[in-house]
This record gives sequence, C-alpha cells and structure tokens, in this order.
Amino acid sequence: MQNYILVFIGAGLGGVLRYWLSGYVYKFVSPTFPYGTLAVNVLGSFIIGFVMFYLDANELIGRELRLFLTMGFCGGLTTFSAFSYETINFLKEKEYLYASMNILLNIFLTLFVLFLSYKLSKIISGE
Repeated sequence: MQNYILVFIGAGLGGVLRYWLSGYVYKFVSPTFPYGTLAVNVLGSFIIGFVMFYLDANELIGRELRLFLTMGFCGGLTTFSAFSYETINFLKEKEYLYASMNILLNIFLTLFVLFLSYKLSKIISGE
C-alpha cells in the first residue's frame, strides 16, 4: 500500500508542476505550438535520467524514493498523452509542419536530455 501512496503523491506533485510550467512557458513563446508540453517532456526526461543514471546507479536513493520520483513525479509531470493529442490535432488541421516539429522535437530533445543526464551522472560519479 505504501508504494501506491508514494506514486499517488509523486504524480500529484508532478501534475501540479506540469500544469504550472505548461502555462508559464507561454509567457515567453507563442501559443501556436505546444511548447509547454515540450518543456515538461524535456524536463521529465532529464529528471528521470538523472534519478536512474546517477542517484539510483550510485545507490544514493532507496527504492521508495526512486519509485516516488520516477513512476510518481515524472509520470505525473510528463505528458505523452497530451503530446499525442496535440500532434493529431495538428494533422487534423493540416498543420503538417507543426505536427512534424512536435514529433521530432519531443522525441529527439527528450532522448538528448536523457543522454545528457546519463553523461552528467558519469561526470559527477567520476567515471
């Protein structure tokens, strides 16, 4: 039961951050493209990479905190369903450039920052 509570609380906190950050991004960029979703997906990918490649790999956190941060917080923070919906909406509206940008930026940037967090973890660990 404790694991469910950890995931529940983490997902709630991640969801609140997602809601805030998604809106905050549009103070700086045009709302014609889902930059808010992109921002939370990139941030969530970096966080999960750092948690797993550094904190967990170096046994700096326990199983419970790892579950809270990955399944809970990052699960609530990242928005693959919103990404999918926004992409289909672009396609329905024949906005093929935005649909392609959304797919490419979300896939490549999240993979890039996950790799970046892996490399950063190695540097911090002295490997």
